[in-house]
Amino acid sequence: MKKKVLVIGAGLAGSEAAYQLACRDFAVTLLEMRPEKQTPVHKGGLFGELVCSNSLKSTKPESAAGMLKAELAALHSMVYECALKHRVLAGGALAVDRDAFALEITRRIGGMPQIDVVRREALSIEREARGFDAVVIATGPLTSDALASDLSSLIGGDFLAFYDAAAPIVDAESLDFAKLFVQSRYEEEGAGDYLNAPFTQESYVRFEEALIGARRVIAKDFETKELFSACQPIEEIARKGHDAMRFGPLKPVGLTDPSTGRRPWAALQLRAENADKTCYNLVGCQTNLTFGEQERVFRLVPGLEHADFVRFGVMHRNTFIDAPRLLDSHNRLHVDSRRAAVAAGDLPPLYVVGQLAGTEGYCEAIRSGLHGALAVAADLRGVSLPLLPEETAFGALLSYATNPETKGYQPMHVNFGIMKPLEKPVRNKGARYEAYARRGGEALGCYVEELRQAGLMEGLDGAE
Repeated sequence: MKKKVLVIGAGLAGSEAAYQLACRDFAVTLLEMRPEKQTPVHKGGLFGELVCSNSLKSTKPESAAGMLKAELAALHSMVYECALKHRVLAGGALAVDRDAFALEITRRIGGMPQIDVVRREALSIEREARGFDAVVIATGPLTSDALASDLSSLIGGDFLAFYDAAAPIVDAESLDFAKLFVQSRYEEEGAGDYLNAPFTQESYVRFEEALIGARRVIAKDFETKELFSACQPIEEIARKGHDAMRFGPLKPVGLTDPSTGRRPWAALQLRAENADKTCYNLVGCQTNLTFGEQERVFRLVPGLEHADFVRFGVMHRNTFIDAPRLLDSHNRLHVDSRRAAVAAGDLPPLYVVGQLAGTEGYCEAIRSGLHGALAVAADLRGVSLPLLPEETAFGALLSYATNPETKGYQPMHVNFGIMKPLEKPVRNKGARYEAYARRGGEALGCYVEELRQAGLMEGLDGAE
């Protein structure tokens, strides 16, 4: 009989894990609570719905994000294929039409007879796990309160949390294009994939003062440790000093305002949300302001005086487990962290993937779901999962995230700072990054071959 695997959560990680397991001929049950029960920020019931930015970050091969995408391609990631199919122009970044992207993932999952989709909330890991040979928990940073409480009781560990924020999206037809200009950083005027709203010193000061004085949903001044650095609300950045936004999300470097021929005092970039460019994301403007205040304050941005908001920015509490203490390198919960139910043999192996596992980023979540699926497949087939090299992007992140010596762990994207040092130091930054990517590509090639020899790449050739 086919081995049965339960995947809880149909976000990026869960969808990828379910697909990969189904391709390897496991009987998969995919349990998703939406749309029966929604999170504070999701809107529908599509799989892989993006609730923050629509950007999956850089595609440059010599970047850490680019290295991660090379891994996804080499390992036949279904979600990554969907992203490429529905990409929108965003300079050197991979951005997607979020609705078409989620529809494509949902269609592919729904078309696989090996996957049984169940729509309801999971309330108890122990109860849901009965009759399955393995369980993959991929409920993400917005795990429901009931399941989070149950999982916390099961593993005996405290959950950690940080506040996360999303930026507003505006209707393109409501923008004043006479005040905006098209340009990507360091490209010629009129070239590039971003709209730019240029600030004068006076308009910048007005915007800054309005941000700092505006009403917030969560009325508190956040400590830095409570905020994930990549998603800090723009009003919190403004509170750090007069020029903080100019050296952060509103930096004007690499831009030339065609109306003056000079670099603007500051600039807000807008990125297309879909292929038709009918709406734009305010890049770097994650916010905790009330909806009414968002309308008032962001309409002070040049060119946005009459902006219609397709989606307001939101701020929410994100949940993740203490990965260094709870997970092994296969994203599997340690046996000694699962209390009496596991010791008594009442539960199958539990794997935690995606952002709940303590990493950050869209592609990182996709790769985590894929890695978890490989681990489950190896475990249920009784073969050894090849060791993921630390020289690869996700290998470095996984090593960092599951290192038991890590104290005060916070989620992190892939980056060169956590990668294994080069054997011979390279002083030039560009050359050093190229060396990291070259070394990582070689390690990835060997890893994929080891997976193939272990029989873990079967069922993927020609799969849609």
